[in-house]
Amino acid sequence: MADRRGGTRPVDPAREAAYAVIRAVHAEDAYTNLALPAALTRHGISGRDAAFATELAAGTIRRRGTYDAILAACLDRPLAKVDPPVLDALRLGAHQLLSMRVPAHAAVGTTVDLVRNHVHRGAAGFANAVLRKVGARDLDAWVARVAPDAASDPIGHAEVAHAHPRWVVEQLAASLAHHGREGELEQLLAADNDPAKVTLVARPGLVEMSELEEAGAVPTGRSPYAATLPGGDPGSLPAVRRGRAGVQDEGSQLVALAVADAPVTGADARWLDMCAGPGGKAALLGALARQRDAHLVANELQEHRAALVRKTVARLGDAVTVTVGDATTPAWEPASFDRVLLDAPCTGLGALRRRAEARWRRTPEDLATLQQLQARLLDVAIASVRPGGVVGYVTCSPVLAETVEVVDAALARHDDVRLEQSQQLWPHSDGTDAMYLALLRRS
Repeated sequence: MADRRGGTRPVDPAREAAYAVIRAVHAEDAYTNLALPAALTRHGISGRDAAFATELAAGTIRRRGTYDAILAACLDRPLAKVDPPVLDALRLGAHQLLSMRVPAHAAVGTTVDLVRNHVHRGAAGFANAVLRKVGARDLDAWVARVAPDAASDPIGHAEVAHAHPRWVVEQLAASLAHHGREGELEQLLAADNDPAKVTLVARPGLVEMSELEEAGAVPTGRSPYAATLPGGDPGSLPAVRRGRAGVQDEGSQLVALAVADAPVTGADARWLDMCAGPGGKAALLGALARQRDAHLVANELQEHRAALVRKTVARLGDAVTVTVGDATTPAWEPASFDRVLLDAPCTGLGALRRRAEARWRRTPEDLATLQQLQARLLDVAIASVRPGGVVGYVTCSPVLAETVEVVDAALARHDDVRLEQSQQLWPHSDGTDAMYLALLRRS
C-alpha cells in the first residue's frame, strides 16, 4: 500500500513485475515459470526488459538462501521478524547489488521505492539502511564472512555459498560420489544457479532442423532433434506456435530417445507413456511412433494435465491416444506393450536451473513418500511390458533414493527383469537437467 503522506515514486515495469513474481512465489506458493509470463504481460514487458525482469525474479528466488544469510548479518533483528513484503524487496535489492551488473545507486534506490510504494515510508528508510550495508562488500567477501568454513564444514559452506538447502547438498554429494564424481560438487551447485539455455525439439516428421536453424537456433550435436535458441521468445517461432517443434531440455530428449531406440524382439507396435503430463516426452515418442507405424498411449492422472498432453500431441493425429487414469491401478492389460516409459513423479532436484523455487519447497520427508510411489509405478511398468520388451525408468532427479535404490529394489523383486543400461546426466558436465535413466528388459 502506498504511503499517503509521501506519495509514490514510479519504479520501472521490469522491477515491478519481478517483485510481483517474488511475492506471489513466497506468499501464495506460485510457481515462477507460471507467475512470470503473466506478470510480464500485465506490465507490458517484452524483449530485453523481459529478460531483465526474468533474471531479477528467478535469480532472486534461486539465490534466496545466500541473500538471507547476508541480510541476517546486516539486521538488528531476526530475519523472521522482518515484514515478508519488505524481506522480499531486500532479497531483490541484494540480488542486484551482488549478482547483477546494476549500479549500486539504482539497485538501492529502486528497491527503496518499491518498499515505499508497496509497504510504507518507514519501511523504506529501513530498506535503505540495510541495503547500504549489503553493498559495502561484494558477493565473495560476504560469503567468506557468513558461510561456515569450507575446510571444517564443506556441506555448510556449500549450502550458503551456492544457495541450496543443506539436505539437498548432502543428497547431491552422495549421488556424485556414487557415480564416481566426488570432486564435482561445487561445479554442480554452481551450474544449478545458472539459467538454463532455451532448448528446442524438432519433432520428427513434423519439422526439419533446417527450419529452426533459419530462425537462429543452433543444433546441439547430441540429440538429433535438439537445438538451442540464443535469444528471443521461442513462442514467436511458427514451428513452436503450431506444435511442430517445442521447448524441451536435451536431457529429456535423450532419455526418451533411448527408450524409443532400444532393440526389442518381435512386434514393436504398442508404446506406453505412463505419466505423460505435460506432454513433452509423449510428443517426441509419439512422433517417432508415427514414423514407425506404432501407436503410443499417453496416460496422465489429472485431467488438466491430460489436456496439456492433448494440446502438445495434437499434430500427431491417431498415432497417440491420451488416457486419464491412475497408473498404479491401470486400466490396460498386463504385458500388452512393447515399450514403456515411466517418467516417474520425483523431487525435481535435477531441474533446479529451471524451477527457481523448487529447492526451497521440497523436504527430506518428500523422498520417502515419492520412493514408495516410484516403486509401485515401476512394478506396474514391468507388468505392463511383454517379455522381450523394454521399460525406461526416468526421473528428473539424481538423488539415489529416487534412482538407483528404486531400480535395485525392483530388480530384487522381479527375477525376470534385467538392467540393460543406466545413465545419469548432469547440468555441469552435460548441459542438461540431471536426468536419470534405467533401461530394463523383461525376459
